[in-house]
Amino acid sequence: MYLALLELKAARGRFLLMGSVVVLVAALVGIVSGFTTGLGDDTISALRRLPATHLAFARGADSDQFARSLVGGGELDGWRGREDVEATPLGVSIARGTTNRKVEVDFAAFGIEPRSFLDPGSSSGAALSAAEPDGVVVSRQLVKDGVRVGDTLTVDRLGVTLKVRGTTGRSSYGHVAVAYLPVTTWQRIRFAAPGAAAAKPPRQYSAVALKAGPGADLAAADRALGTRTRTVEDAYAAAPGYTGERVTMTSIQAFLYAIAPLVVGAFFAVWTVQRRPELALLRALGASRLRLLGHTLAQAGIVVAAGTAVGAALAAGLGVLVGSEVPFSLPGTALATTMASVVLVGLAGAAVTLRKVTTVDPMTMLGAGR
Repeated sequence: MYLALLELKAARGRFLLMGSVVVLVAALVGIVSGFTTGLGDDTISALRRLPATHLAFARGADSDQFARSLVGGGELDGWRGREDVEATPLGVSIARGTTNRKVEVDFAAFGIEPRSFLDPGSSSGAALSAAEPDGVVVSRQLVKDGVRVGDTLTVDRLGVTLKVRGTTGRSSYGHVAVAYLPVTTWQRIRFAAPGAAAAKPPRQYSAVALKAGPGADLAAADRALGTRTRTVEDAYAAAPGYTGERVTMTSIQAFLYAIAPLVVGAFFAVWTVQRRPELALLRALGASRLRLLGHTLAQAGIVVAAGTAVGAALAAGLGVLVGSEVPFSLPGTALATTMASVVLVGLAGAAVTLRKVTTVDPMTMLGAGR
């Protein structure tokens, strides 16, 4: 270790250059990880908040289920009659509205039954009530956009008027803030035609949310009712853009993980070639191969770990800087896991050069090559 530190000091320019590259790679990996998590939260945080185990969609809807699936009242009643299953309707659609204070907002309308297990309650104001079918509870993002408790929100082109009764925590769907409203009012929004006379909407929903116990036979229920049940986690892919965003961001992360060992390995390969005479001298003086391996790995570990730590600080600093302006989320555990991965792949790149260290010939310093 002493010799490793001496070499780090003597060739500090080279090691600082290499460390700077590690810093940039680690910072990029951390930033991409933060955007991956943030974009995911901004797309499906409302689905993650659902206290359900499964969602039952219409059988013919194989993709974009929340937009294409329509489950009827008969299927809902059938699920409610199944053993060891608690069922409640769920409606999901995107809408746009204007408040009485001329604030225009886009929102994802989540139709639920008040006081059902899907009801998010309220952190301020009043919760949803079946006695007030036009009431709505908005998420924190809509409050940031200018919607206030007591406002009247009119859905564009449809003339459906909603009364903002309360607010709840952060909740979004497809990068759009969520507003929770009674499912009967959601049906009016979902099935109303602009300019057409008001008519009673059909008793249909986007899905049936389920709380299934260990004794529930979901497959049998699907066969009997003509639905297709998926876990809530599997239903994330039904959110608009979720799968494409995850594939894109994960691919970028994978390329960065591939770049890190190549860069570190190339540097230490060149560094090992340049110091072969010094390594041969150490071997001639009696240093073991194991000691030279430890010497090289110590240098790699110090450079990679220090560079990764600085890169992690930069990524975390960016998260603090952007705040809530962009979908960026990098919790401490995720940051630590990501940076540990960077250290491991960096050391893996350095390990590729170890063969050159172990095969150095001590006779080089005794003139065997002359």
